[in-house]
Amino acid sequence: MNTLRRSWLERVLHAAAFEMLATLICAPVLGWVMGMSFMRMGALTIAISLIAMTWNMAFNALFDHAQHRIGFARTPRVRVLHALLFEVGLAAVTVPLTAWWLGIGLWPAFLLDASLLLFFLPYSVAFNWAYDVLRERWVLRRTVAQPD
Repeated sequence: MNTLRRSWLERVLHAAAFEMLATLICAPVLGWVMGMSFMRMGALTIAISLIAMTWNMAFNALFDHAQHRIGFARTPRVRVLHALLFEVGLAAVTVPLTAWWLGIGLWPAFLLDASLLLFFLPYSVAFNWAYDVLRERWVLRRTVAQPD
């Protein structure tokens, strides 16, 4: 049994659940911290989520292409570089968007983006760990319920 195999639909649902929960957490907290409405911050967090998902797919396709073409291994150093390049590319779009949407300068928007990164690092670990545990239980339960 291979519990690592995931369909395209499951990957989409996983990403959507990740982003929806993050939006439900971030929008009210950011609204409270920034003194802005839930709707205004919710719209911004949804826009950033959509940009992040799109950038994630594009960036990883480009990264995979570069790896195939150049032939480097995914060492810990390369994985750190991968994460840094991803975040820099994302910030290049989201910082100006945040500044414009909230009517603030680029530096405060950058600081807000940096604080979101500090949230998303542990959130990503916790969400994906919980997802993997629950998914494995579900796959095992389905396997037991439907023997070959």
